[in-house]
Amino acid sequence: MRDLLPKKIFFTKGAGSHKEELHSFELALRDAGIEKCNLVQVSSIFPPNCKLISRSKGLALLKPGEITFCVMSRCCSNEPRRLLVASAGCAVPADKNAYGYISEHHAFGQTQQQAGDYAEDLAASMLASTLGIDFNIDESWDEKEEIFKISGKIVRTTNITQSAIVKNSGYTTVVAAAVFIF
Repeated sequence: MRDLLPKKIFFTKGAGSHKEELHSFELALRDAGIEKCNLVQVSSIFPPNCKLISRSKGLALLKPGEITFCVMSRCCSNEPRRLLVASAGCAVPADKNAYGYISEHHAFGQTQQQAGDYAEDLAASMLASTLGIDFNIDESWDEKEEIFKISGKIVRTTNITQSAIVKNSGYTTVVAAAVFIF
């Protein structure tokens, strides 16, 4: 059987608007550069020894029709002037042989900054709990981030976030994704 442990990962995002909901999703995927793939959504583990690569390098490795695994956040609405956001957060452990976490978050009415911080905090909190880092879940992201960095067990957190405001007619979809490369 083929080894299904991804060797590389990249993050991407996109937005699309159209009178049809499905077409707006297609346009968001196109904006993200992953519309040509057969996407399979998976849960939230950043694989051990997985290398984070740039979006451009990752997209160049994809082939049309390829089965492509990803962690994806998606938000859609047709309510005029509605603010929507999709975010994927990531927390990578200092030990490259350990696994990290990817979170997905979508919401209405949050800014890109708010949603990105929330997704990043969520991923870091999940990783911190598996690493035994003691923190108060009710603390602000800045306070928890400092604890995570001081512990030396979490080396990096990041997020990719896409927001959009729904136009007066039709649907708008936003996506944020972590895409795995084998």
